[in-house]
Amino acid sequence: METTLRLTPYNSSLLRPKHSDMVPSPTTYINKTKILDCTTKRLTIAATLSKPTVEISNAAVTSRESQLHVSTPASASTSPPRMKVSPESLQYPPGFLGAIPERSVNDGGEDILEAMGYLTNILSSKVYDVAIESPLQLAHKLSERLGNKVWLKREDLQPVFSFKLRGAYNMMAKIKKEQLDRGVICSSAGNHAQGVALAAKRLGCNAVIVMPVTTPEIKWQSVERLGATVVLVGDSYDEAQTYAKKRGLEEGRTFIPPFDHPDVIMGQGTVGMEIMRQMKGQLDAIFVPVGGGGLIAGIAAYVKRVAPEVKIIGVEPSDANAMALSLHHGQRVMLDKVGGFADGVAVKEVGEETFRLCKELVDGVVLVSRDAICASIKDMFEEKRSILEPAGALALAGAEAYCKYYGLKGENVIAITSGANMNFDKLRVVTELANVGRQQEAVLATAMPEEPGSFKRFCELVGPMNITEFKYRYNSDKEAIVLYSVGVHMVSELEALQKRLESSQLKTFNLTKSDLVKDHLRYLMGGRSTVQNEILCRFIFPERPGALMKFLDALSPRWNISLFHYRGELAHTSTNPMRSVHRTLKSFPKRIRVKTNPMGSVHRTLGSFPTRIRIESSEMDEFHHRANNLGYDYVVVTYDNDFQLLMH
Repeated sequence: METTLRLTPYNSSLLRPKHSDMVPSPTTYINKTKILDCTTKRLTIAATLSKPTVEISNAAVTSRESQLHVSTPASASTSPPRMKVSPESLQYPPGFLGAIPERSVNDGGEDILEAMGYLTNILSSKVYDVAIESPLQLAHKLSERLGNKVWLKREDLQPVFSFKLRGAYNMMAKIKKEQLDRGVICSSAGNHAQGVALAAKRLGCNAVIVMPVTTPEIKWQSVERLGATVVLVGDSYDEAQTYAKKRGLEEGRTFIPPFDHPDVIMGQGTVGMEIMRQMKGQLDAIFVPVGGGGLIAGIAAYVKRVAPEVKIIGVEPSDANAMALSLHHGQRVMLDKVGGFADGVAVKEVGEETFRLCKELVDGVVLVSRDAICASIKDMFEEKRSILEPAGALALAGAEAYCKYYGLKGENVIAITSGANMNFDKLRVVTELANVGRQQEAVLATAMPEEPGSFKRFCELVGPMNITEFKYRYNSDKEAIVLYSVGVHMVSELEALQKRLESSQLKTFNLTKSDLVKDHLRYLMGGRSTVQNEILCRFIFPERPGALMKFLDALSPRWNISLFHYRGELAHTSTNPMRSVHRTLKSFPKRIRVKTNPMGSVHRTLGSFPTRIRIESSEMDEFHHRANNLGYDYVVVTYDNDFQLLMH
């Protein structure tokens, strides 16, 4: 019988911020009453682990495998359809600890047996056949800036520059030899693929890695160099995964999931084991990047068993918050769309076993913005001269935001730097947004009279502040809008500038938080116009050849397109949909290209563009029907305030 308990929390400013501090600022997007309700219902994990320690076999964990139905390729999921939710349906201030799960404990001995099963299997894992014990390093500059000791668990230094090889090898090393001789197969466009390939090389088995055709050449070449057979299938991860599971069944290969398997989770749990061995003295919290949940579930399964007072905090991008939403709803949910900037955690649905563990063990989830992730990539470069991928810098961004939000001082926190497989062409976006994320640059728009001398007057008011970008075009109206960026050292500087401009009758708008402005409108400044019967839409293009022509076939020449701007640097791929080209495959004997039909939703797609289309109001239903049939995510932003300001 299960009973919900409410226990007294630990007396620690970090583990339990003051009740008044838990209430977000008025800018939050979630109901304050809901937040207060969930915080009061939270209880500590110590209650579930206070029973005497017992020794058990692997039986408890093995039984869990049969429930998951992922241990063999012959399995098929019978789970009911997931509730679809939008990432925007759960948003709260950066650094706020939200999605705190309600705890329920079982009166029987099953939970303690299972917990010990994870603990003993993590302790006996053989991951060090391929992985290193990554160092735990102090981030001196960041620690000094925050007034807390921030430690970096350097999983980016693993042989494949990611923690993923731990889980892959741990699962594969437990497969019986006769089954391993039939080979393994997985689907991945990133770090999991390299982990499986390296594990297969070490174990001497054949590995097939299925990747979408949009996978950058540098990534599939890295997998090939490890000796695996690469198969390029479909335009999306979903298509690649469907093919991999089907081929696994046909050839008797074992499918290696990226996160939702006990053996994978145990392999990732060795990160937590190392932390507890390496950290000398007080440890207050561990910040972990969350995608499907394998890493945080493994770390929590170990740490909460040996040191339940240590807080385990997940970190997700605000537009890829599948775990936060699942914990919030008390069940696994599926995102209707997912942001792909941090492509290593761009997961629409968390795992079944990972969610179960996180619901019982994790203390909550922090959400951070794309700008904050970019700022943390820069922080890491300045600390260690290492460049993390966006998902690899996620935990660092969360740790910094959390410390600032609760005003913590003198604490010891650890951030898992989970990976460094950065696409080079994404660095431009990182450099553009890093200072914004650090709050060292602001994007502003000012309305000034269209008359001689107004520009000089504007510059005099800006004074000593450094203008890093300025865009202006003559406007036939009496008033012009200028868009510019300024360097900021203190918030007071920016406030003083805005007051100077406002007092001189120059109305000024702070657009720093507008992704539409930063991604698109800043490049379109060149005079405003008013076009009758015009709507503005923002589409998310799949990064593949022919995507633009598919869009045009659906909407043109039925309607006139009056504005178009494309920006593809937000994606994890290098294929440009603006060019309908056939990618030439070089002569590699182990790579195969398989043609498949499009199968619906695209897993990681981020060629983003706004477009203006002239449409009569009576034709809107037809437009939405055609746009929906495209299968591309889109949103109508005609009445966006920033768009109206800069473009109308």
